[in-house]
Amino acid sequence: MKLKICHLYPDLLNLHSDQGNMLIFCRRAEWRGIQVEIDYISLPEKVHFTDYDFIFLGGGTDQGPVYKDLLEKGPFLLEAVENGSVLLSICLGYQLLGLSFKKQDGTVLPGVGIFDAYTEEVPERLQGNILLETAPDLQDEIKRLGGAPLDTLIGFENHPGRTYLGKKAQPLGRVIKGHGNNGEDKTEGARYKNALGTYLHGPLLSKNPHLADLLLTKALYRSSGDVHLDPLNDDLEIYAHNVMKKRLR
Repeated sequence: MKLKICHLYPDLLNLHSDQGNMLIFCRRAEWRGIQVEIDYISLPEKVHFTDYDFIFLGGGTDQGPVYKDLLEKGPFLLEAVENGSVLLSICLGYQLLGLSFKKQDGTVLPGVGIFDAYTEEVPERLQGNILLETAPDLQDEIKRLGGAPLDTLIGFENHPGRTYLGKKAQPLGRVIKGHGNNGEDKTEGARYKNALGTYLHGPLLSKNPHLADLLLTKALYRSSGDVHLDPLNDDLEIYAHNVMKKRLR
């Protein structure tokens, strides 16, 4: 079995060690004998996103260097998501995949439009450790896969953006401790098909092995139709997750 992976803007989007998500995703595949082939794509390279089973975008502090290029790549990125590619986007990567991004000076930047969400930037940052109750349907999927017995997600957030979801977007989870999308409605992240956007740094997948395996399974299904994952010994990861969860509660 083999997965084709696209790491988008690795040189520009790596806030709070977001590249660690790629390391975790690939290692959890390789430990199970699954081959991974990674293409590192930045600007202004052309790319056929439908060739990839998994696509990753990290976070950054300045949308300027990537915004124009991402907007040009956007229709092809959306095509890949519509055709089943798995996508994980963090912070700025998440914001630019929504419908629009309003800067502090009032300038509105059209987004790629994968997520039914818009973001407004304000001076005050939402930051700190965050604990979520995972969305119920994702909990059900993780249980069916025999994943780690965790119904929560943990991470670290640090963002001046306030993101609001439309009716077509589903959240990643409900905020128990922290701020989430906007500090108001208790939502965090957005989902559309196999695409997921979130503010959770950390890296996200190292702190939440059950989510890593869910994304890996979806990518594997897209690649070969095979959804079986051999179990890994995640005792240490689960222990660390639960220690942080207890602290936050």
